[in-house]
Amino acid sequence: MKAVILAGGLGSRLSEETTMRPKPMVEVGGRPILWHILKIYSAFGINDFIVCLGYKGYCIKEYFANYALHAADITIDIKKNEIRQHRTDCEDWKITLVDTGAETQTGGRLRRVLPYLEGEETFCFTYGDGVANINIDELLAFHRRQQRLVTLTAVQPNGKYGSLLLDADDSVQEFTEKPRGDGHWINGGFFVLSPKVKEYLEGDGTIWERGPLESLSRDGQVSAYRHRGFWQSMDTIHDRNLLDSLWRQGSAPWKVW
Repeated sequence: MKAVILAGGLGSRLSEETTMRPKPMVEVGGRPILWHILKIYSAFGINDFIVCLGYKGYCIKEYFANYALHAADITIDIKKNEIRQHRTDCEDWKITLVDTGAETQTGGRLRRVLPYLEGEETFCFTYGDGVANINIDELLAFHRRQQRLVTLTAVQPNGKYGSLLLDADDSVQEFTEKPRGDGHWINGGFFVLSPKVKEYLEGDGTIWERGPLESLSRDGQVSAYRHRGFWQSMDTIHDRNLLDSLWRQGSAPWKVW
């Protein structure tokens, strides 16, 4: 099975980090968040990836082109212009990096990489800026039971502020630091798709979350897998710092490998 990762957006809300590199290359614990996402899938035996490039996509190409070199002990013979690798500690990954256009929208990027998915009955699909301690095996089993074209992962993000429970005389009965939002479920990515979604993708301007996903929902072709564990997107520098802190403390919930 293959996993498609969206990695072409501008990441304007994280401009402190993305002026020089694409958002999926922003580091958490010294590694790009894209690496963390691949590791999540790899923990469940998915090692074949298609990465949709756009803004500063060359940074991602250069990172993976040199990945094995950076992970190995090497001998450099300067006179012969030779590099010999010794011990290496690389993952068993196959990564197809596809330039899907600087201005292409999410649905358009997916449409552009569909030729690389020929022969696949289903495939995984997610954003290049979110991590979770999701059980991919359970997600796939749920998708097969539902027998619909799309399964999305529904999550309940933490609220932005602490919550107070007040009684009639204005005394605080309970305080909860950043509780689960307002009870609503949101799209957390980590999709499982059938290639038949191609019928809903019109062109580069197609936004996956609007036209296609809305149309598929109206046609009864979208299931929601409810993930009640950890999930966090990296939209702002605060989010990045939170993820980085969890990693450096050795308490990163998404580290399922």
